[in-house]
Amino acid sequence: MHETIRADRSAFGLYDTACAAGERLADALGSLAADGAESEDALVARLVSEVGGDGGTLTDAAVRRAVASAVRDAWSRHPELDNAIDSGATDGGFAWDILCDLYQVFFADMVGEFLRSVVAEHVNLAVPVLIATDPEGRIADWVSEKVVDLVPSPCEESAEAADLAQAVDNAQSAVGAAQDPSAALPTIAQSLVPRAVGKVLGLITEEITGEEGAAA
Repeated sequence: MHETIRADRSAFGLYDTACAAGERLADALGSLAADGAESEDALVARLVSEVGGDGGTLTDAAVRRAVASAVRDAWSRHPELDNAIDSGATDGGFAWDILCDLYQVFFADMVGEFLRSVVAEHVNLAVPVLIATDPEGRIADWVSEKVVDLVPSPCEESAEAADLAQAVDNAQSAVGAAQDPSAALPTIAQSLVPRAVGKVLGLITEEITGEEGAAA
């Protein structure tokens, strides 16, 4: 799949569709942090509607399934959510560590769900080996697990921005943003969308740090 997308970024409409969905998810993060948290099923329904779009292509359908899968994956990482929902302890909205997990898992699950669709639809042009070796989509699950670590986390980026802001006395606006995560993190999440999509689709294979760049 990486080779296909590198050769033609417009293939399957995957890059553009993923970026658009990622931006919609980033927009939704602020309200999820501020609003009273919902049950797992309610959150799935809400985000599939807000983020999944209504396109009819194989890629559009894969994105909608990825949204639902990402909610369930993020929920499984935070089993305390069920008790919090039942007790009403989440009236202030979802915690940002949960939302950042959701953000990362979405892009990884999108790749997995797309590959699952390729297998189901017998799209030989994309990854023909999967048709013969992975009829049940087990490789897609494995890919999702491996890819998630490639996705940048808005929470980690925000922490780095806060450290930088504290070191720069005249960066008053940056300090203010760092002190208000509910305002800063959706913006950070949106700015990370192209990098997240590029990483999971294999368009970005490495990041050059300042030291590496200097050495080069």
